[in-house]
Amino acid sequence: MKLFVLLALAVISWVDPATVKKINNAKSAAEEAFKQGDYTAAIKHYHYLVDSLGVHEDEVLLNLANASYLAKDTANAFTHYQSVIESPKTDIRSKAFQQLGIMANQQGRAEEALNYFKQAIKAEPSNDDARYNYEMLKKKLEEKKKQEEQQQKNKDDQKQDPQNQDQQKKEQQEKDKQEQQKKDEQDKDQQQKDKEQQEKEQKEQEEKEKQEQEQQQEQEKKEAEKEEMPNLDREKLEQMKISEDKARMILEAMKNQEKQYLQQQKRKPSKSRDRNQPDW
Repeated sequence: MKLFVLLALAVISWVDPATVKKINNAKSAAEEAFKQGDYTAAIKHYHYLVDSLGVHEDEVLLNLANASYLAKDTANAFTHYQSVIESPKTDIRSKAFQQLGIMANQQGRAEEALNYFKQAIKAEPSNDDARYNYEMLKKKLEEKKKQEEQQQKNKDDQKQDPQNQDQQKKEQQEKDKQEQQKKDEQDKDQQQKDKEQQEKEQKEQEEKEKQEQEQQQEQEKKEAEKEEMPNLDREKLEQMKISEDKARMILEAMKNQEKQYLQQQKRKPSKSRDRNQPDW
């Protein structure tokens, strides 16, 4: 009897190696398509695993749900997430609840989403993403509730006291007026700053152009001076150990001295010729 039971278990647990290979190939293809962002192809491979090869692993079903969600097939995504919220694996259960919460929140069902996030944290306390979503959504709902209560209170106050309504209206008008004045002053200050900045940039540009013009004139002057100076024998200058610039300075000084000498000669009065003496 024991032998029969063992043989039965062996037959049940035995899997065709060819089928195992197909399963592994389909999983690899699905994972690769998912990584590449081809969610339609990933869904096709996951359906092949589930429907044709009879694979009902929670990981495969969760990945099928994720691929459907990313492919914007929310109806099937919801169904597949629901299929694993009873999974014995807490991490899978938590992720499924978290995604259901995200979908519910996107569809405007905030209270339902909050409950899903709570279930996700309960299944896996270390799920920080679910905890963050829960806290943010809870805070948002509390703020919304306060706003609604304040709005209702304002409506009740207005119904009970018409005079108070007029007073609130005046206060709001005064507040709007002050805010507009403040905005006008800020705009005026900004315009003044823009004008000053523009003037500064214009002045800097003019100064830059002036400097460039002076540099160009100086360069032209130097080039003109070089053209007026005679060509110097470089070999002789090297023998005399005198640089070309120094030689030009000496020539320029000599030229200036020559000009001064000529000017002095022009100023000296010429001697009057004695008419009684012959020209020769």
